[in-house]
Amino acid sequence: MNQKRTSKSRRIIIIAAALAVIYCLLLIPAPSPPPLSPGSSIPFLWDKDAYWSQLETMFLHNRETDSTALAASVDAGLKKVETLLDSCRTIDVAPSSSLLQQLEQAIFELSPAIAAQPGYLREFVQFRTRLRTTIKDMSRHWDMSSADSRDHLYRLLYGSRIAIEEIMLQAETDSVPTLVIATNEPSATPSAEMLGVTIHSGDILLSRGGAPTSALIARGNDYPGNFSHVALVHVDANDATVSIIESHIEIGVAVASVDDYLRDTKLRILVLRMRTDHPALIADPMLPHKAATHTLERVQREHIPYDFAMDFMDGSKLFCSEVASGTYSKFGVGLWSSLSNISSIGVRSWLGAFGVTHFETQEPSDLEYDPQLRVVAEWHDPETLYKDHLDNAVIDVMLEGAEAGQRLQYDWYMLPVARLAKVYSLVKNIWGGAGPMPEGMTATAALKNDRFSREHTRIKEDMILLAEEFREERGYRAPYWELVKLARRAANVR
Repeated sequence: MNQKRTSKSRRIIIIAAALAVIYCLLLIPAPSPPPLSPGSSIPFLWDKDAYWSQLETMFLHNRETDSTALAASVDAGLKKVETLLDSCRTIDVAPSSSLLQQLEQAIFELSPAIAAQPGYLREFVQFRTRLRTTIKDMSRHWDMSSADSRDHLYRLLYGSRIAIEEIMLQAETDSVPTLVIATNEPSATPSAEMLGVTIHSGDILLSRGGAPTSALIARGNDYPGNFSHVALVHVDANDATVSIIESHIEIGVAVASVDDYLRDTKLRILVLRMRTDHPALIADPMLPHKAATHTLERVQREHIPYDFAMDFMDGSKLFCSEVASGTYSKFGVGLWSSLSNISSIGVRSWLGAFGVTHFETQEPSDLEYDPQLRVVAEWHDPETLYKDHLDNAVIDVMLEGAEAGQRLQYDWYMLPVARLAKVYSLVKNIWGGAGPMPEGMTATAALKNDRFSREHTRIKEDMILLAEEFREERGYRAPYWELVKLARRAANVR
């Protein structure tokens, strides 16, 4: 009997020792990637903190101003920006023109008045829609390889976006539109209805997800934006069935119905469509449908993994932007009139930790500025906009830390578990399934992503409490520049 117990104990010890050895072996870290260097471009910086505070002071003053006097001021401001925009339509405007600088300043200075008089919001939204169309039309003749051109395009288009959104977040009334119809660009391709908008085969959907990594993708760019995902629309010519083609880190390229597409968190959605006067469409008006059909058939025929490297030249794997650019490039249309640059060493190191190796690439946010595409419509509402701004503020502060030398860490003791999960995921992938770890992502990258997401959530939760205190004390929502300050405070609480 004692012999049996001794033998059993010995087996247990041997098994435990073997498991301990395996655990220790699985703890061996992967080789560190080679150090990265900064990019050759210079990330855009507003560098206007004092000016933002001045606008906030103007907003507070306007809240106390007599409504009749304020309405007269808004009417004058609207007339001024319309006059400036009309002038842009009548002459050949260079990117550095003083006229554009005057227009930018007029828009920013009008915004605090409309924020205090939200009845003008819809009129201002319509103006901004005309502004975007006009500026994108002008930019067709600009040298988009020039930093000067890109800076001025961004200043007006993104600057007017942040102005409108600050007004929406301060208004908190029924005047805030959840759907903004921009340009009803004609199209010969099959169409269907989606959330009150007619979409066409070949349309491109930009969206913003709700995950911390979505905010990182949107902000981790030389021109920080608000979009993190690209999808391509296909509409069946026979029964108008809508298929949305998109690439997910978990499963690669897949096809979703409208309901499935909307089921994933979307903080905003923008519809883009090729211009009717594009030479390729003049030659073949059905080109967008043919392109979308080509990609749909490929996805139905083969598995296309997600491209973590963000190498838009490698068509064997596709990240979300490549679903659109790769589709159109096969039909002679090159999207992204100028490539996206990720020059900051901090952003490069963090994205590199997730597997990115190409930092001159195609970022979702930059596609909005491509002059070959018209903006058709955009969906958002105050609550999703606010969440978008909260996520952005946290990421901006976290990236300040990255630029100061902070690197993404992971829970080292979880590495063996992550590696076993990776093996299980690989087996699932072979049989066409999706495991707990995304295809193409390493165990170390997955652990860093988990730690990054938890830190983002922690800072955001603390920041929300500070933002609520701000609102109670001052009687209005913290504007974006104040959210960034609150995020810094929250990040420093350990």
